[in-house]
Amino acid sequence: MRVSSQGVTVVALLADPDAPTEIAQRMARILPTRLADKSGQGRQFDVEVVSEPFTAGTDDPPTLMRRIMDRGRAESWDIVVALTDLPLHSHGRKLVVDLSHEHGLALLSLPPLGGLRLQTRARRAVEEAVLSLAGPRATGAEGPPRSQPLLGPFVSRLAPIHPGQVGQEETADLRYVVSGPRGYLRVLVGMVRANRPWRLVPGLSKALAAALATGAVATVNSTIWNLAESLSAPRLVIATVGSVALMIGWLIVDAQLWHRSAEVSREARQRARLYNASTVMTVGIGVLVCYVGLIVINLVWALFILNGQAFASTTRTPLHAAEYWTLSWFVASVATVGGALGSGLESDEAIRAAAYSKREQERRRILQDDDGD
Repeated sequence: MRVSSQGVTVVALLADPDAPTEIAQRMARILPTRLADKSGQGRQFDVEVVSEPFTAGTDDPPTLMRRIMDRGRAESWDIVVALTDLPLHSHGRKLVVDLSHEHGLALLSLPPLGGLRLQTRARRAVEEAVLSLAGPRATGAEGPPRSQPLLGPFVSRLAPIHPGQVGQEETADLRYVVSGPRGYLRVLVGMVRANRPWRLVPGLSKALAAALATGAVATVNSTIWNLAESLSAPRLVIATVGSVALMIGWLIVDAQLWHRSAEVSREARQRARLYNASTVMTVGIGVLVCYVGLIVINLVWALFILNGQAFASTTRTPLHAAEYWTLSWFVASVATVGGALGSGLESDEAIRAAAYSKREQERRRILQDDDGD
């Protein structure tokens, strides 16, 4: 282990912009104390956070490890742990972490850590990576034994993570990958979390304006009153599913969010399925959040604007709580269709910016360029 002249191990958290940087900054506040307590032997640690797009232009793990190594050599860092929210792949497997004990480097992909308790899992993963790199095994020439124990936060009965294949010419000397259906689901949830689907609603201002305008007009339309009162609960559910599916499909098709790989290999098809599944889930969650918001807004608008006598004379039904709820529910479906049409006024770039993280947007642009070539 390399230690600075002051006897303090300098740890750099090299993080991609956006979510990885936020995670790194939060954990950096407590990492020095936790690392010192866990390492023992009177060691001290100094943690620095550096935010820069080190994954720009590539998602190849060996290339990224060389970039991290070159970046670390240019600074006075003893250990470099790089964090990215991109899903990384190695030999057909989804990469969790690459470690180089000789050079004091770690590359951590956040999506395989899942979507729940991400901050805690990422902190524990960084702690174990740093302690592994700073430990007695990190002797430089010999590298870590291949029988080195698995890292605690990565491996458990519910997390199918195991050591992966490392090429002889690679900088990494130890790699953990995820596999199996549970691993696929964990990466998928992590990718959706990285995309932050709740940002889709404010990101689609024109579609939201169209939906709100449609809802406001539909709420005071007597034909909509009669339709809402005539629909049973199953039909209202069908209207909900249909309008939400239409909105999701329209956004994906209109903004060309669906990924088609020009490669015919099995690995390329698996990647395409993973990326498209994350797109559908991201857009779907965003549209559902929008739909629930429309119900609430329509309900408030109905409570303010509707006249009980006019409603009863038209529908021959008293205006009670159940009628308010049914009308707001149905109007939300109508408004969602209006929002789908309004989303056509949004630029493709605006929709992608609302649906994806910055790193994911760049990765998809690279894939499209490669497919075009």
